[in-house]
Amino acid sequence: MSEKFGNTELPPEQAAALRRAIRLERAMIAYLVTAVVLVYLVMGSSQAMKAAWVEDLLSLVPPISFLVAARMARRPPTPEHPYGYHRAVGVGHLVAATALTTMGLFLIWDSGSGLLKGEHPPVGLMEIGGFSVWSGWLMIAVLAYTGIPPVLFGRAKMPLARGLHDRVLHADADMNKADWMTAAGAVVGVLGIGVGLWWADAVAALFISGSVVHDGVRNLRVAVTALMDARAPDVEGRRTHPLVGELDEHLAAVPWVARAASRVRDEGHVFHVESFVVPADGVSPSLEDLRRARESVIALDWKIQDMVLAPVEELPEELVPGVVGDGRRDGHSESDVRRQGDVRRQGDVRRGDAGR
Repeated sequence: MSEKFGNTELPPEQAAALRRAIRLERAMIAYLVTAVVLVYLVMGSSQAMKAAWVEDLLSLVPPISFLVAARMARRPPTPEHPYGYHRAVGVGHLVAATALTTMGLFLIWDSGSGLLKGEHPPVGLMEIGGFSVWSGWLMIAVLAYTGIPPVLFGRAKMPLARGLHDRVLHADADMNKADWMTAAGAVVGVLGIGVGLWWADAVAALFISGSVVHDGVRNLRVAVTALMDARAPDVEGRRTHPLVGELDEHLAAVPWVARAASRVRDEGHVFHVESFVVPADGVSPSLEDLRRARESVIALDWKIQDMVLAPVEELPEELVPGVVGDGRRDGHSESDVRRQGDVRRQGDVRRGDAGR
């Protein structure tokens, strides 16, 4: 069964990854619902348990955002949305990051005010089957249930996020992998109450709240940067995607191309590419030459579908700001690009033929 993001048909590996990611996120939502209910039933007056409950509740936002974005991204382009609906991924990422940041800041205020007021959260006894049981043990048991499965979910989702180039799924997996720290912090707070350290509960709540804010701010920065059409980053949002450099190297290897530069933006799962090529002296590329060169670039990676290839007399610095007068771009000289092209021509004659 084929899968598509807009007009981009996914290769079998990515199609299988998408179906598996959807199954995992649905299972994650079902698990989180049970976790939220259990934590609510046992949290009592503990600030740490309250913070853990809110974080579990917020953990529902990324998987729901992913499912909605994946569904919208499958829609084909329309006259009103000629680029398709790939930006749904970025919108989902922004929504999830904003929710995390906002609630994290609220939790810091709530936990901090409780600490300053010197509130002593009571953790009493419960009757279970005729036996008196300290409520703290039930809290710890529930926290163990909320702390271990997310780590396993996160490890399963991380390679899928990289394969699909999905930032929402990656952010979700990254937070899942760190959920054990939230559970561990809450356990410390509950045990602190048990030994008479009333302030340990509020301190643990502040630790959890800080973790939520950290996740939110980090993802908010990546989401906003992507939506502002920064050069296409990798899925972590920490560096430029290596495919950006490969594009120019590949175009420079086409026999009739003297210089090449591209601007690439991340639409969500796929890239929008505008490439400019300067033909070699005395060469006037035909429409067939341009078509073959474009198709050879598209064949590099499934994420490259929306591509415009334009022959120009000189590389337009106003459109490709990294290109300067002496031919350098991002630390690479024009001669470096040409040498890379010469190596490719010598090592892969077939690719050179495809560009003719």
